[in-house]
Amino acid sequence: MSEIRRLDRAGLTEAYGVATERLLPWAVLNAPFEGAWCVLGPGGVSEAHAHHEYELFIAMSGRATLDVDGERREFLAGDLAHLVPGTTHHVRNVGDADFEWYAIWWDTEMSARFLARHENNGDRS
Repeated sequence: MSEIRRLDRAGLTEAYGVATERLLPWAVLNAPFEGAWCVLGPGGVSEAHAHHEYELFIAMSGRATLDVDGERREFLAGDLAHLVPGTTHHVRNVGDADFEWYAIWWDTEMSARFLARHENNGDRS
């Protein structure tokens, strides 16, 4: 069976200066990663930060720049950005509409927990 979860725009919460909806918790999802839908209003800038996880940004709509360790690059709908652990990064919306992207992050601990769940119960879902 599959399940579709709708984006709850009214329920977005703030993280790093961005309106977000986290992927987890979601009872039906057994994944070795975490994620969030991200929305940044026109002229908005997310808080610069770094962390220990790998991260993948998938630009969904709008226009932005992505600053990684002081290097600023255009980031447009359809673009993908891979961020390695320890890089300081932030997003700046340079368009006149919301910039929306999906962020996925993972680390070795998430992967190990995922593998352990499968080893312990044989579940492949």
